[in-house]
Amino acid sequence: MDDIRDLPAWRELGRLAAQLRSTRVDAMFDRDPRRAERFTLSAAGIALDFSKQRVDCSVMAALGQLAQSRGFYPLRDALFSGEPINTSEERAAWHIALRRPADAPLYDEVHAVREDMAAFVDDLRSGRWTGHTGEPIRDIVNIGIGGSDLGPRMVYEALAVPEQRIRCHFVANVDPADLDDTLAELQAERTLFIVTSKSFTTAETLANARVARQWLLDKGAGEADIARHFVAVSTNAEAVQAFGIDRMFGFWDWVGGRFSLWSAVGLSIAAGLGMAAFEALLAGAHAMDAHFREAPLDENLPAALGMIGVWNNNFLGLPSHIVVPYAQRLAALPAYLQQLEMESNGKSVTRAGEPAVVNTVPAVWGSVGTNAQHAFFQMLHQGELAADIDFVLPLSPPADAHDPRERQRVANCLAQAEALMCGRDPDALVDELTQQGLQGGALERRLAARRFDGNRPSSMIVMDRLDAHHLGALLAAYEHKVFVQGLIWGINSFDQWGVELGKTMAERLVDELDGHGEVGQHDASTQALLARVRRSWDRD
Repeated sequence: MDDIRDLPAWRELGRLAAQLRSTRVDAMFDRDPRRAERFTLSAAGIALDFSKQRVDCSVMAALGQLAQSRGFYPLRDALFSGEPINTSEERAAWHIALRRPADAPLYDEVHAVREDMAAFVDDLRSGRWTGHTGEPIRDIVNIGIGGSDLGPRMVYEALAVPEQRIRCHFVANVDPADLDDTLAELQAERTLFIVTSKSFTTAETLANARVARQWLLDKGAGEADIARHFVAVSTNAEAVQAFGIDRMFGFWDWVGGRFSLWSAVGLSIAAGLGMAAFEALLAGAHAMDAHFREAPLDENLPAALGMIGVWNNNFLGLPSHIVVPYAQRLAALPAYLQQLEMESNGKSVTRAGEPAVVNTVPAVWGSVGTNAQHAFFQMLHQGELAADIDFVLPLSPPADAHDPRERQRVANCLAQAEALMCGRDPDALVDELTQQGLQGGALERRLAARRFDGNRPSSMIVMDRLDAHHLGALLAAYEHKVFVQGLIWGINSFDQWGVELGKTMAERLVDELDGHGEVGQHDASTQALLARVRRSWDRD
């Protein structure tokens, strides 16, 4: 692939970045009264206001030209038609097929599995599916890791209510405390485990599944009862049956883990929230898919998310992208997006197998507002490490609008975005401090400490409601953002080879810690750490 830096659009964006580097965004609002309207896009109940970003019409036009020159339209068609755009594994990345409605399928097996899920969920929630003592299931433990955990966990936590008929719990970490602490609160006869692993060989997941299986046996179940308390989401029927599980829900090799919550990987969502909620989640995502597929670049919400991220990362030099949802129920959204974006686009090699010559994904992190204001917003306002921020603001239903805490929530979100852009008027601050009696050196020191330069970019993503439909649309928008950024950078967003090396090395270290492997084939630091661990265990 040709060097992206030689493209006319790339060079033009470099010129525009130099021109706008000292331009204040709040001054752009003064020059263009319609700026907020001009730089707001809406789709599927989601509105993206990027008017506080350091962009103008020339920047957005050049970004559109860059995306087109990198093959936006043909690659978008390839995504939707199921072509093997995951080039290193020669697979499609066809997660959009998972949320198509039954009357317009792209892949018939998707709907067969969805019908199987619906039947199982109905049996479970009606009480027809019981534990081995005849008690109805009241708790579900989803055992998975990565995409088999983060997506279902985030959606369930966003939409669950305190009076859930079936409560869902999520165990991912191989640290014994994760599973042990979860099991301590549960009754074995009322608990169902969903083991989620495409290959059914994931080391962490199987380690936890074996412990859960033994816990069930220790609580009085027999070997024949395992099938009443375990189901699997996998593609490896043989390994699933060897574990003692009869009921398996399948999916396909073109479903990447971080794009999989729309498949049977979302069984815990459907079981905990009901199949209607799961279907609404799919419908919201499909609505965003339709917008992404049909809208031109200058009206395309997910494409705008992606292009603005490229602008901030590659041209304004912002090394962090921060996500701050102003909704406690979306507290897990930043962790979900960390995997979605950094596992997808954290690459240094192009689709052509050549070294990437520009920065790819920035560091993605964040936390829930308003808590984040009392954690890292000091750095955002006055620190040297500037960042690009997505504020995510779900609107509350009218019945909740009278609650003063709702007004505080919304006001804090809007205020932080405004303060990051505008900063503080230095003349007004001088007047305020002078009226307090400060002058001379004391005044100068106080002015320095309380200076807010502003001009820090952010986008506001407004959801009409926090419900299954709008959450599905939001997540699909971020998925397509990842796709757009990957095609601009010329990388494959759908493999994750960087995850594998450490896992392979860990398997060898497990053998050594068990006393079965040869010791000594490590660097001096690792050898010393192994010795320290063994000494600690020997003392016990």
